[in-house]
Amino acid sequence: MIRAVFLGTGAIACPVMRAMETMPEVELLGLVSQPDRPSGRRMKIASTPTKALAVELELPVMQPERLRSDDTCLEWLKSLQLDIAVVMAYGQLLSPAVLEIPRHGCLNLHTSLLPKYRGAAPIQWAIWNGDCVTGVSLMKMDKGMDTGPVISTVKVPIQSDTSALILHDQLSEAAATLLQSALHDYIAGVMKPMPQSSNEVSHARKIEKEDGLMDWSQPAIVLDRQVRALWSWPGCYTDFEGSSGLRERLKIRAVKLSTISNARGNPGEILQSDKDGFKVLTGDGVLEIIEIQRQGGRAMPASAFLSGSPIRVGSLLGQG
Repeated sequence: MIRAVFLGTGAIACPVMRAMETMPEVELLGLVSQPDRPSGRRMKIASTPTKALAVELELPVMQPERLRSDDTCLEWLKSLQLDIAVVMAYGQLLSPAVLEIPRHGCLNLHTSLLPKYRGAAPIQWAIWNGDCVTGVSLMKMDKGMDTGPVISTVKVPIQSDTSALILHDQLSEAAATLLQSALHDYIAGVMKPMPQSSNEVSHARKIEKEDGLMDWSQPAIVLDRQVRALWSWPGCYTDFEGSSGLRERLKIRAVKLSTISNARGNPGEILQSDKDGFKVLTGDGVLEIIEIQRQGGRAMPASAFLSGSPIRVGSLLGQG
């Protein structure tokens, strides 16, 4: 029996923890999660997704503010006589002292094909950069950020309409399947961790709110990927001239590439604005706006928005 503990916080990690609980060769002894935080408009304290699942599964839960300096949690982990610790979307870099506790080390499930997209936002950057495939890597952790040797990987295709939300769920399930297929063989010594190639390293920096600003001089295909990549957070946005004559902020929630060709004008110029929605000229090609949201309002189809807030043909988005 493999004595294991899980370290994870976000919803993407829940299928992995649930899979561990069902694996006959694993004895899941508890969860380490980040502390509960304020959430929602009213900023009420909410359980982390993994904690909510752990309560359902009747597992012990530890939530240290900083694991590396929390003696109570460290002593608890040592007392479990662990064979392995599995980590996914925990949110803290583990210290060497933590990495050395389990007999077979700590394994991390990272949502990219390492060494590509080490770092905080591999899902978003894979879509935004136009990759056709990504995946999940199971690696043995070392003191670096996603630098440990890789045990096994699984590939997941990225379609032309894949959003970060869709890919998040696909990778979550793929991670659970990967762990189920590889953990026993790793513990048995059948699967050996392989060092990452230093020549293929790339980094996926943290997404910032400012990344959502749309630059209409970019090609339509790049803007389409930006919207799909940042759908969950922070969302993509632009400015427009409202009926009052003042500039307003508009969140762009869904788009598609238009078949209009050889259009002329300035990037950000509205080429069509009617009951069917509106189309915008970009640095290369035309983008059709499908769903939008006024600041502080609800999301709606672009056609419904225009019926109450017309945007004239020839006006420019993103100016002002």
